[in-house]
Amino acid sequence: MLIMEINTIVIDQLRAIFLLAIGHTAGNLLTNISLGKVAVSFTHTIKAMEPFFTVLLSLLFFGERPTLWVVSSLVPIVAGVALASFTEVSFNWIGFGSAMASNVTNQTRNVFSKKLMVKKESLDNINLFSIITVISFLLLAPTAIILEGVKFSPSYFQSAASQGLDVRKLCVRALLSGFCFHTYQQVSYMILQMVSPVTHAVGNSVKRVVVIVSSVIFFQTPVSPINSLGTALALAGVFLYSRAKRIKPKDA
Repeated sequence: MLIMEINTIVIDQLRAIFLLAIGHTAGNLLTNISLGKVAVSFTHTIKAMEPFFTVLLSLLFFGERPTLWVVSSLVPIVAGVALASFTEVSFNWIGFGSAMASNVTNQTRNVFSKKLMVKKESLDNINLFSIITVISFLLLAPTAIILEGVKFSPSYFQSAASQGLDVRKLCVRALLSGFCFHTYQQVSYMILQMVSPVTHAVGNSVKRVVVIVSSVIFFQTPVSPINSLGTALALAGVFLYSRAKRIKPKDA
């Protein structure tokens, strides 16, 4: 009887982790699609809306009602993203839609990951993220081989090198990018285990200040005054949101 109960728990955990891996895969894939279609700064401006989706998903799935202060702080976030989108030079619907969809999938993953983490029989954050990453790789590898397999052949690299591509630099940057991204995601899951999904989303949005500013400087992205105003408004909303979360609701 005990063995059957343990098997049931393991199966339920694997099912839940597999669904999280699907969300993880979709979220990162959509983010990269957006980065390929629009400016890096614009993608991260849209992704500053993460707290909005976290509040919405927490309400829909777990009935966690936000306070009036929290709802009010979400207004400048949405308004800022709308203003930045309206004036964005690189705007296109695929890039915009992919970034918005990644907000939904990533925050759904975070909300349900947190729900799984608080269970006594659950895996810790390192093992949970490791299994999610392995499943995500298995989901993406066949698609990548089918769509881009020819680009991994020696003949393709030789042809690209003859046209001026530094293959060695490409491989080093790909490995470095993968290492940095995995490290960031691992640390993100460690923090998620210690705080609520809402607090995690706020911290993630604050990170985007650095990403937006550095991407504008590095890529020399043209930014209009109105676009800057929209980005600043969205980030100010994130700050107000973090302050609003500290306000304890009064007992009726």
